[in-house]
Amino acid sequence: MVVLKGPAPTGERNFYDRDKTLKKILEERLPEDFLQYADRELNSFGKLTAGDIDERARHTDREGQPRLEKYDRLGEDISRVWVNEGYKKTVEETYGTGIVGFVHKEIPELGRKGNYVYSFAQGYLLSQSEPGFYCPVTLTMATAYLLDHYADEGVKSRFLPHVCATGDTELFEGATFLTERQGGSDVGANVVKAVPSEEGYRLYGEKYFASNAGMAGVAMVLARIEGAQEGSKGLTLFAVPWKVDGQLNGIRIRRLKDKLGVRAVPSGEVEFDGAQAFVVGDPKAGLKYMMEALNLSRICNAVASIGIMKRALDEAAEYAERRNAFGQKLTDFPMVQDSLMKLRAKQDFETAAIFDLIGLYDRVTAKEATPEEQVLNRLLIAILKKESAEQAIHFSHEAIEMHGGNGYIEDFVTPRLLRDAQVLTVWEGTANILGLELIRLVNKFGAHDIFIRHIEERLGKLQPTGDVVLVQEKAKGLHAELTVFAGFDAALQSFDAKPLMQKMAQLFENTIALEWSEKHGGIYTPLSEIFTEMTWGTRQTGGEMKTMNYFEEVMADKNHVQEKNLNDPDNKK
Repeated sequence: MVVLKGPAPTGERNFYDRDKTLKKILEERLPEDFLQYADRELNSFGKLTAGDIDERARHTDREGQPRLEKYDRLGEDISRVWVNEGYKKTVEETYGTGIVGFVHKEIPELGRKGNYVYSFAQGYLLSQSEPGFYCPVTLTMATAYLLDHYADEGVKSRFLPHVCATGDTELFEGATFLTERQGGSDVGANVVKAVPSEEGYRLYGEKYFASNAGMAGVAMVLARIEGAQEGSKGLTLFAVPWKVDGQLNGIRIRRLKDKLGVRAVPSGEVEFDGAQAFVVGDPKAGLKYMMEALNLSRICNAVASIGIMKRALDEAAEYAERRNAFGQKLTDFPMVQDSLMKLRAKQDFETAAIFDLIGLYDRVTAKEATPEEQVLNRLLIAILKKESAEQAIHFSHEAIEMHGGNGYIEDFVTPRLLRDAQVLTVWEGTANILGLELIRLVNKFGAHDIFIRHIEERLGKLQPTGDVVLVQEKAKGLHAELTVFAGFDAALQSFDAKPLMQKMAQLFENTIALEWSEKHGGIYTPLSEIFTEMTWGTRQTGGEMKTMNYFEEVMADKNHVQEKNLNDPDNKK
């Protein structure tokens, strides 16, 4: 197996070259030729995201936010969105990597398609500098998924090559427009209507929260064909080009939203007045298709979360190493060591858990998964999206606190991390909506039994250490809780869903931590011990200070990945 090279001996910042955990994930999940390609490309992209893209992100957030140019000099409605030149460069460079395109078309150098593991590795790096722009990338990924899986050949050939462009043709960024004022999360209340026309259909109505408005070349829109039944089953999915023959396609932007964070993405209120639209797939399955795309977007959301977590942790650790207080570096203080080590354990194993899910998602989208695995996939998406979004806020808060007053100053990245993290608990489904997903999966598919069987099978393959036995007991206890939960009435299920989701996420991540400890050893063994201890609260007051005792060992290792060179033909194991 290929072993990835260590970091370059330079002070130049690179989000990839020192990320030991990400490299191990890729070693496990990519074949050798793909791994060599990915290592080279991610090293370049890691340098770009940590350098130029990071600088542009700061400028976009502070001074270069998108602006709506509503009218031209003659008073005509042009609904054009202005973005700064740096943002345009980020768009060009990011899509040029194949972050969207190579999931659906061949990587020329390899002669085969990429996969979501590689795409999400790119997204993880991008989100450490520009989680705002990762939103349009997410929407473009969802658009490509819908076109590739469900559009007929005419619609697919018209749009998909542009949505998957990597510099070879004109890029059409994507968008998914669901939200309407009267509906919100209740998509079945949507009223945008579709009227038959010679070319297909024409749309009329408004979407109230339309992200990537004005930048998207094609939007995926839910609308109700005249005469269709009420509710969610009457919704059809349409592909709607932003322009036709160089002119606006019956689309107007009323205004752009003034958001707390993720200011890079233009989110607007969009009106359709006879917009030409093309049916995608079965006209009666529009919401089903969009929910599939939503699950993809939820994984993107989780990847953005762990990207923010990683950046927050790195900023906190680097600042603590530099800052002196009371004659000592901050990293000499036990409380600081404890904070950093707990963040490190959570970030590493949550990242590993999310990429474990992504590996399953690759199998699901390739139609290689069993029915039980498909249910498990939906369940893990819901619980890990919720957990990671909440942790992104927590990590950003911890990074600000580590910086003290400086953490609250916009000269540092920490305020932007917190502002950008906050939306991740809202986008793609709040915790309440995700709780409803748990209830559906439990009631319809017995997802709780599938989940516990999966955990018990993985734990059963490990050596029965004290921590493994402890987590096995926690799994039994949680199974008992979930079994009782499955028999609750609707009100009680909705009341108890969210706390159970947190326990499920913790159990899954702890299982991953124990696997990494046994398989990889090294720093992952003490990190696994710390993760288990903090997850279940097993340390007693006055007990062993594991976070302090292991601090030097773990932090000294953070910048030392395997030293062999990937490009050495003899580098095998």
